[in-house]
Amino acid sequence: MIDAHHHLWDPARREYPWMAGEALAPIRRPYTVDDLRAVTKAAGVHATVLVQTVSSAEETSEFLAIAEAEPVIAGVVGWVDLAAPDVADRLASSDGPLVGIRHQVENEPDDDWLLRPEIVAGLSAVASAGLAYDLLVRPAQLPAAAEVALRLPQLRLVLDHAAKPPIAAGEWEPWASGVAALAARENVVCKLSGLVTEADWTGWEVGHLRRYVDHVLDVFGPERLLFGSDWPVCELAASYEVVLDAAIALTGSLSDAERLGVFEHNARRVYGLDASGETSSRG
Repeated sequence: MIDAHHHLWDPARREYPWMAGEALAPIRRPYTVDDLRAVTKAAGVHATVLVQTVSSAEETSEFLAIAEAEPVIAGVVGWVDLAAPDVADRLASSDGPLVGIRHQVENEPDDDWLLRPEIVAGLSAVASAGLAYDLLVRPAQLPAAAEVALRLPQLRLVLDHAAKPPIAAGEWEPWASGVAALAARENVVCKLSGLVTEADWTGWEVGHLRRYVDHVLDVFGPERLLFGSDWPVCELAASYEVVLDAAIALTGSLSDAERLGVFEHNARRVYGLDASGETSSRG
């Protein structure tokens, strides 16, 4: 299996603005490669994709160095200033298994941030570099994401956490329509990740997630869905093993070949990883 979405961090070394507040105190501690190795080995995961946590080129450089030294980390989704006029040069100068770029668009107050001309130009540079772009958006930002996918058909877009459906509140729209519209763009795939923390952290059950996962499976199809743990954020609601077990249960209706896609092959294709899970090439 390949875990297509996890993080590492150390609050003693760097500030994480999104981690403020008492609710996130349980995960406000260092999570290291040793911790990652322990949870992935126990779960039978042989490769992972490490994803940025802050808007920091320094963090991305550190993650690339970590990935070079750690066999289980097959690729890094890093950060770059998409508005920078030299974004193409910055991407070309990256050293290590960079497989994608992400910006925490969910924190941008402008729901159309992705459609700003300088951002569209930056995303075009990401596509030209042969990299994927991870979409971390709120439901209200889905229309802009769909428009970007239309304007840049050459860009591989990866929707993180299924656009954070309002599971705890039991709400459906506008999330469901927005996800369906985005899924209509063939250059977009979706991660089966981050759902337990959109549910009630202390009272969630697999059944609470099913309606939302079934919708994602319906509009994207299993060939455009990939598993991600969102560890260690998931620990607010569930352990790594429990998250994996939930994903397996929620995909129980799929064929063996389809589940192999969701839990391994799709991540390899989307992020350009070879059969061993390691980065093969850009493009």
